[in-house]
Amino acid sequence: MPGVEHRSHKALNNRAENSHMAVRRRERGMIRFKSAGQYQRFISIHGPIANLFNLHRKHLTAAGHRDIRAAAMAVWNDIALSSAA
Repeated sequence: MPGVEHRSHKALNNRAENSHMAVRRRERGMIRFKSAGQYQRFISIHGPIANLFNLHRKHLTAAGHRDIRAAAMAVWNDIALSSAA
C-alpha cells in the first residue's frame, strides 16, 4: 500500500494494548463499587468461594465432576453452618 502512511512507533497502540493488561482488568471489576476498600472486602470473601466452585471440566469424567462437586458442597456446608452458629 504505497499511498498509506505506515507508523510503527511502539507507543501508537498503547491504548488498545493497555486495556488488556491485568491491572486494567482489575480496574474494570472495580467500576461497580464505591471504593477500592469495598471492592477488596468483597473480593477477599468472594474469591475463595468462587475458586471452590470453579471446576474445570476439560479432563474430568462426569463421575469425577460429581465427586468434586459433592466435596465442594460439603466444604461449603461446613463453612455456612459454622458461620450461622
